[in-house]
Amino acid sequence: MSSDFERAGDVRMDMGALVAAVLSRGLRILLVTVLLLVATAAVLLFIPKSYESSASLLVEPRSNIYTRAVMDVGSVGTSVNTEALMSSQIELIKSRDLLLEVVDAENLRSVPEFSNAGFSPMGFVLRLIGRGPEQRSVDETVLGNLADRMTVIRERDSAVISIYVRSTDAELAARIANAIAAAHVKRRGAQSLTDTADATVWLQEEIDKLRPKVSAAETAVANYKVENDLFVGANSIPVTDQQLTVVATQIAEAQQRKNDAQARSQVIRGLLGSGQSLDGINDVRNSVVIQGLLETKANLQAELAQKSTTLLSNHPTIKALKAQIGELNKQIAAEADRVADSLDAEAKVEADLEQRLRDDLTRAKLTAGDATKGGVTLDSLEREAKAQRDLLENYLAKYSDATSRTASNSALPDVRIVSEAAPSVEPASPKIPLILGAVGFVALALQIGAILFGELMSGRALTERTRADLEPEERDEQEYDAAPAELADSDPIDDELEHAVEAGIAAPPTAARPVDDDLAQLSAAVTAHQLRTVLLASLDGGQETLMVMDRLLEDALMNDLSAVVVDAGSGETSPLLGLTDLAAEAADYGDVMQRAGDNLAEVPWGRLPSLDRRSPRPSTLIEALADIYHVVIVDTGRVGVASSLPLFSGARATVVLVTSEDASPVAIGMARRDIAALGFELGRVVSLPAVRADVA
Repeated sequence: MSSDFERAGDVRMDMGALVAAVLSRGLRILLVTVLLLVATAAVLLFIPKSYESSASLLVEPRSNIYTRAVMDVGSVGTSVNTEALMSSQIELIKSRDLLLEVVDAENLRSVPEFSNAGFSPMGFVLRLIGRGPEQRSVDETVLGNLADRMTVIRERDSAVISIYVRSTDAELAARIANAIAAAHVKRRGAQSLTDTADATVWLQEEIDKLRPKVSAAETAVANYKVENDLFVGANSIPVTDQQLTVVATQIAEAQQRKNDAQARSQVIRGLLGSGQSLDGINDVRNSVVIQGLLETKANLQAELAQKSTTLLSNHPTIKALKAQIGELNKQIAAEADRVADSLDAEAKVEADLEQRLRDDLTRAKLTAGDATKGGVTLDSLEREAKAQRDLLENYLAKYSDATSRTASNSALPDVRIVSEAAPSVEPASPKIPLILGAVGFVALALQIGAILFGELMSGRALTERTRADLEPEERDEQEYDAAPAELADSDPIDDELEHAVEAGIAAPPTAARPVDDDLAQLSAAVTAHQLRTVLLASLDGGQETLMVMDRLLEDALMNDLSAVVVDAGSGETSPLLGLTDLAAEAADYGDVMQRAGDNLAEVPWGRLPSLDRRSPRPSTLIEALADIYHVVIVDTGRVGVASSLPLFSGARATVVLVTSEDASPVAIGMARRDIAALGFELGRVVSLPAVRADVA
């Protein structure tokens, strides 16, 4: 069994043999495919052809010259749910009542395609077990067939609904689609008129109920105004408020006149008391008596002035004139005193008038207070009357609109036909080109697949793999049992590999050379500064590399040499920054250096799981470390595809191959070839005892 598995792992598919097997049977494949296509075409000829026609409906509100204004006003601030509207229209189109109208209009009960029940696999099975379905009526059968052959969909996000109808008769399919569209438009128009007529009747009833209510409410308002004297004057101001305003104005005017008379009387008496002239007082000058006295006084003063020019002051004439003037002054003062008395009397009259007006104002305030209290009830009655009146006017406007809509052609339905169905020229099913293409593709795929599967199962398309076909890891693990002559090559490494194989075959099993000599020589070369940068490449990926690394570090530190260890092959992530972070440019050169002692440093693997093999930064780091430290030891991991040796191809370093003492010479030779292929020169090979686990 194991040999079978080993053989299966050493074979590969021969693509040339597979292609040749398919081409050798090409005529048979072509013949079988053509026969299947002919048979399929023959079968499709007996399948009834189905034709499909479609009619389109546009769903949107419409108006005309009679209803446009009302509809425009009603559409302000209104948002219609288009999705719900379209879904409702589709359900109405597929409703039973509408389809029955179409059945009657097109006489589908007499069409065998719609009136026959047809074959049903489920019904056939139920009839075989004695539980056949109940017999349906002709209408149910026709409606079921029509529903199966009809598809109603909304065209994307538009307001257009398409009605698709399939039938074996192209003319019939087009007629049914147009009949369904026309029936839906007619039904929507009838529904609109019916709704409007019903609304008209209801509005008329509500208007008849509202009219007496409005009349009663307005009558109550008028009666309350009359009973409570709540009349309204000009500018919609209540009479009581107007009275308060007039009385208040009259009081202010009377008070002003009283104060004016008192002030003028006090001025006159003050002038009389001080003996000053009264000529500047208007009330005094306006008196007729005083005017006459003042004229006489003026004449006497003129005469006195004239006489004084010729007569002395003691002259009898002068004295007589002065006596007359003094008598006139007394008369003027007496007359002025009477004017002041008349002003005082006028002020008293105004004061009495003011008091009476204040009494009237008090009574008007009481009346206004009662009117204010009554105004609350009046406002309530007016609000009720206004609400009833507004509702009545609203109903009257709607009634007028509904009455106009019930007239012929005044209300247009919200659905109209935008595309009528036409008879289809090509059948909708079966799709002969598509079916033939699918049959041809499946026939070719099945035949070619069967041929390839047969070739693989028989082993005719399988060949053994050569060494060149194997991956490097497979070459490392593969044990070669062939003769050494088959591995011969002109390359010096191949010659060395051949000699190693011959030596491995010829050497007795017990002839083992001392393995510590290799490690001692390597350590001596490092401590003698012959090797500065050492790239450790493992053959088996075991603990041998760690043993070599520990020995080199121990000897270097004992000889007071500074050393640095670079982990480029373990693949074990750490919380510290390392080589993977440097290669990914996530850290700088100084960040990845971790001090482990006075003369010892370490560059760990890093925090990333993989190492970027395209980055030149690891090679630069090795070059820089070689200038700083005496010894640079780099663990590159196992030789093969996963090795990190290609990262340091440009560095000045020596590759050391670490193997176990029981390693195959063939594997060692293959590893040396891989190292040489990467451009490195293999400096040494260190063979150590195999590390084995302790078994209890």
